[in-house]
Amino acid sequence: MDLGDLLAPNGIIPALKAKSKKQALQELAQRAAEVTGIDGREIFDTLLQRERLGSTGLGRGIAIPHVKFRGLKSIVCLFARVEEPIAFDSHDNEPVDIIFLLLAPEHASGDHLKALARISRLVRDPATLERLRTAPDSEALRIVLTSPATSHAA
Repeated sequence: MDLGDLLAPNGIIPALKAKSKKQALQELAQRAAEVTGIDGREIFDTLLQRERLGSTGLGRGIAIPHVKFRGLKSIVCLFARVEEPIAFDSHDNEPVDIIFLLLAPEHASGDHLKALARISRLVRDPATLERLRTAPDSEALRIVLTSPATSHAA
C-alpha cells in the first residue's frame, strides 16, 4: 500500500500550532472535513471517543489517531508535524510531534489495517523519522512520506 495514494491533497501540515492533544485533534478534524465533506465536529467527536478507548500515541513522539466513517469512499490520511511537542497520553509518556490522522470507510477493515501497518513501517526506521522531523516544508515531507518503505528483513 502506497502512502502517497492515501495522503489527502493539502494533507501535509509541516507546522501544526497546537498546545494540547485536544487542540491538535480539533485542527486535524477541520482539515479532514475540508477533504472528506464529513462534518468537522463529527470527525472531532469520533476521534475523542476513539482516544477514550486508549491513546493512539505509539511512543517515540508518534501518534496515529484513526477512525472509521460510514459514507467515506476511501481511506484518507493527513500528516502533521507539531511545532512544539504535546502530551498525548502515549505509552512511553513522551510528548508527540508527529501525527498521522487516518480516516477509513466503515467496512474497510483490511485496508485500514494495511494503512496502519504502512505508517508503522515508515516510522520504525530511525532515519526516516529524523527526515520527517527535519524536512523544511510540505514538499520535502511529501517526498519522505511517499518513499518506499525500508525493509528490515534479514
